Amino acid sequence: MAGHVHHEHEGESLISAARSALVAEGEQWTEMRADVFAALAERDKPASAYDLAETVSALRGKRVAPNSVYRILDLFVRTNLARRVESANAYLANSHPGCRHDCIFLICDACGQAVHIDDDRLTGALIAAAREAGFADVRPVVELRGTCAGCS
Repeated sequence: MAGHVHHEHEGESLISAARSALVAEGEQWTEMRADVFAALAERDKPASAYDLAETVSALRGKRVAPNSVYRILDLFVRTNLARRVESANAYLANSHPGCRHDCIFLICDACGQAVHIDDDRLTGALIAAAREAGFADVRPVVELRGTCAGCS
């Protein structure tokens, strides 16, 4: 795959990298944002705002509205802490929040697992084709559906 090598974070390392990346973007790492990110990071499959609101509500001992979680998730996507799986309206924590590039998702129709791969040649070609067609500020959204190795 074309692109660059980056460090994949997990656990406390991921939370620390996310906090640093968010603060570097001029945003605050609040307790609520930390709770939403931790709930997202512990999932191995894409999660909806409703799933995350339920998890954070249980953690905090009081109801957290999905709309509040959506706003935080929008911030996380904008600042590269999370990725949105468009076809599922769900989110995944970005395991390398310091790297900015477009992402290609492979989504299993059987178990719902989503894996991302990076191929800057492919996403670069899509951006170039869109620019040739007169589009600006292009953000490729590439999702491939199929069956993962564990389910085949």
